[in-house]
Amino acid sequence: MLLGSVAIHAQGVFSNNTNTALQKVIEDYPNKFINIKGDKITSNHQATDYHSKIEVPGAAASIITHYNTAKAEVYSWRSELYESVNFEESKERFKVLFNNIKNTIVKIEGLPPYILNGKYEFPSEDKKNTTIGFQLLPASGELQKLTVDLTLRRAANGWKISLSVYEKDLNNNSMASSDR
Repeated sequence: MLLGSVAIHAQGVFSNNTNTALQKVIEDYPNKFINIKGDKITSNHQATDYHSKIEVPGAAASIITHYNTAKAEVYSWRSELYESVNFEESKERFKVLFNNIKNTIVKIEGLPPYILNGKYEFPSEDKKNTTIGFQLLPASGELQKLTVDLTLRRAANGWKISLSVYEKDLNNNSMASSDR
């Protein structure tokens, strides 16, 4: 019994705590993350970054970005979940996190429940990055634009895994890049 509780605790960001944080982020997406936006970090003519009040436990950082566009107010949320120099270890953690997120039921007050749906893509050390996009099903209205991405990417000092929630237009063009 003790070993089981140690194993659960050792999962860190790869547990139901990830889904709980993701649920809160998605709930605030229609509000442009206003309820979870913390203090300003940086600002330039293209974008402003803010601390997120919602953190995935064990993550390095969670940031909300407000993009300055002429079209509309566009926001994204990103959490840096994991970093390692070891590709095989990063690949395994990527798969565990995917399995935690897929088929997650998301409930937004006043709306029917949604399911996060995505198809696993196998990472390769030869590729610079691997991104799995999740969509809310059945999506309607404003939530059709919502995208959740899980990304494993090569970084200067190894591999990083990040989780992003952002808006896409209906033509699948990214409105807010998840990889700034």
